[in-house]
Amino acid sequence: MRIWYRVSDLDAARAFYRDTLGLTETFVDQGERWASFERGVTEIVIGEAAEERADADGPVATIDVEDVKSERERLAAVGVEVGTVLELHGAMRLLDVFDPDGNRIQLAEDLA
Repeated sequence: MRIWYRVSDLDAARAFYRDTLGLTETFVDQGERWASFERGVTEIVIGEAAEERADADGPVATIDVEDVKSERERLAAVGVEVGTVLELHGAMRLLDVFDPDGNRIQLAEDLA
């Protein structure tokens, strides 16, 4: 699965996805101002578009993690905007995380 997000600052977004979320950066095109990242089967591509703002109802990448609660604590501690951990009937935990442009990424923990 590949998800595209528009961002206003490619360098800041690259640092967020690579350094803060821990995704592997797989490609950068400085001339065209875009980059791609992977984690498992999820690929996130970001492209700089300064005039456009993130769409809260737009695409949402879901990234599997081992412990949503500890990820929430870690991300909140470094100033990332995070939501509340939601648990779905003992089967899954979900957490909304927002990049610097307001794009929503969802972290998921399988409890089964």
